[in-house]
Amino acid sequence: MSIEIITKDDLEVFRKTLLNDIKLLLSANHNDDDKGWLRCSDVRKMLKISTGTVQNLRISGKLKSQKVGGIHYYKLTDIENMISGKIK
Repeated sequence: MSIEIITKDDLEVFRKTLLNDIKLLLSANHNDDDKGWLRCSDVRKMLKISTGTVQNLRISGKLKSQKVGGIHYYKLTDIENMISGKIK
């Protein structure tokens, strides 16, 4: 039986590769006409609010997000519901 040792450098390479793959997937979806996920800047423009207000909505639980690689992404449908008044 052979033993394989995984070093911190191996894990760092894996992490970078994984993040790059995720970024590629997100950018591929970002270029589609029907965007499913938005970044904070997109949310701010749609709702005409500040970055701090987006953060407060996220912290209070009124606006859910998914964090990928240190960046929060928001569902387009949640933002549309907020605009239409379904979420207060």
